[in-house]
Amino acid sequence: MKSVANLGSSHIQKSKLPAPEKVLVRHCHGLREFEACVQVERAAWQSADIDVVPLPLFVVAAETGGQVLGAFRGGELVGFTMAIAGWRSRKPFLHSHMTAVLEPFRNQGIGKQLKLFQRKDALARGISLVEWTFDPLVAKNAYINLMRLGAIARRYLTNAYGLTTSPLHSGLPTDRLVAEWRLRSARVASALAGKPEAAVSKRSARISIPAAVEDVKMASPANAAQLQIELRDQFTRWFAKGYAATAVERTPTGMDYILEPWKKA
Repeated sequence: MKSVANLGSSHIQKSKLPAPEKVLVRHCHGLREFEACVQVERAAWQSADIDVVPLPLFVVAAETGGQVLGAFRGGELVGFTMAIAGWRSRKPFLHSHMTAVLEPFRNQGIGKQLKLFQRKDALARGISLVEWTFDPLVAKNAYINLMRLGAIARRYLTNAYGLTTSPLHSGLPTDRLVAEWRLRSARVASALAGKPEAAVSKRSARISIPAAVEDVKMASPANAAQLQIELRDQFTRWFAKGYAATAVERTPTGMDYILEPWKKA
């Protein structure tokens, strides 16, 4: 594609500029598309082979009630979501194990498109709960999960996947929060409409993470590890009291998780 950055505005006729290609989200089919998912996975996590989710698991997920959803642009796979079917409390649910978007296509809403399609497909099959894990140190993911999608978190997994070879994990234990996305809830409907429910009350608790955590990881792995331990202790203590992380809020020094008493199913 030729650049128009050096052209004066008088030379650009907006009506003649090509429209950006739309992203189509749909189920993936066949080994070729599943292999494309593996390639996106490799690009996103940059893991050694031992940590790569292999092609056969994508086949299993698609054939046993899970999901392999692809985001296609101009016929090219630029992102995917892979979920595995589960069963808890006599009800089906989906564990959304992986979502990835190629770097040039990030911050364009493709991840949210994948999640919205995932919700629509799950509800059409009578599934009202989707879960996934996320790193509590990654503020952007926390914001998307809790504020834009309306998920909550009330479980903390210590070193859930063990130490991995992905540079994204910086050699730290893979501590994770478990996001619960209750698809039919008013909370989720409000978040998807851009009106997340108010979070702060007299009984609210806060857990703070500093800004630029990635810089801390690079500058001092020991400090990052200590921060992770402190967060682990705080989350597990509040979760044991029946609290759930329901929102995040920016602060002058970083971000706060807002936790509330949670007794809903």
